[in-house]
Amino acid sequence: MADPQTHRASRKIAASPEVLYWALLDPDALETWLAPQGAHLLVEKLDAQPGGAFRFVLTFDAYKGKSGANKDVISGHFVALTPGELVLSESDFTTDDPDFEGTMHTGWHFSPVPGGTRVEVVAENVPPGISKQDHEAGFAASLANLARYAEQN
Repeated sequence: MADPQTHRASRKIAASPEVLYWALLDPDALETWLAPQGAHLLVEKLDAQPGGAFRFVLTFDAYKGKSGANKDVISGHFVALTPGELVLSESDFTTDDPDFEGTMHTGWHFSPVPGGTRVEVVAENVPPGISKQDHEAGFAASLANLARYAEQN
């Protein structure tokens, strides 16, 4: 079995930590910005409180998903929510492929900086089937989308 992977990305965004924090917990906002180009997100469930469950379905235009043809189904729960500072969650893919099994721990960290907020996303215990290069590129795309969303709202 491969060693656990940690993937990360960060970006300065010209918005307050509170605006960015809530953009992660609002289903309509998430559906607007979280999916990278070539993908669409459906938030099926989101209970934004510690212990609260979520379920997301990502559908891809031209990518073989982890949960079947062109889709990823991600289920999990929130571990900790600190307004304007931190969103921690644990999640699993619905999959029959052992390369994508395992509980991933994801943290979104918000730090005030001059002119905005430094947003860092860190995923730990990333399943071995997810390449660091692809995952970090996906995070970077999502952060760019988040910047566009937050800076327009």
